[in-house]
Amino acid sequence: MAAARRRFEGRVPLSALARLQGLLADDEGEASYVLQFDHDQLQGPCVELQIQAALPLVCQRSLERFALPVEITQRLGLIRDEQDEAALPPGCEALLVPEDGQLRPLDLVEDELVLAVPLVPTAPESDAVQRDWPAGEEELQKASPFAALAGLKKN
Repeated sequence: MAAARRRFEGRVPLSALARLQGLLADDEGEASYVLQFDHDQLQGPCVELQIQAALPLVCQRSLERFALPVEITQRLGLIRDEQDEAALPPGCEALLVPEDGQLRPLDLVEDELVLAVPLVPTAPESDAVQRDWPAGEEELQKASPFAALAGLKKN
């Protein structure tokens, strides 16, 4: 594909991406993608991946559904052995090609979308919860490991 400079583009429903399902609020929506195979500056095979999607997530502040806009542009160097990673040009991530040499474009799209999901999703318009929770008198006395020593000191 790299030698022929193949290009794949299309749309995939989010419901078709099984590994992504557990991270989403629901499976509504789709992702559009473009994969352009080529060679890098060092004449190694590579693929440039562009993805656009709106991922439905649950905001961890408000517990409401929101759509996270995702725009990914990633350049992946195709390698057959982990030792070849050092030979990749800067700005090019390594992608280990399977033994049979077959790459599934949708697997690449799904991998990048899984990586784009934040660990703690928060809607951009939600307010940060910042509040000081004062400790009660009982908690303050229990919290101090030297409270017992203070009592001995008074005697």
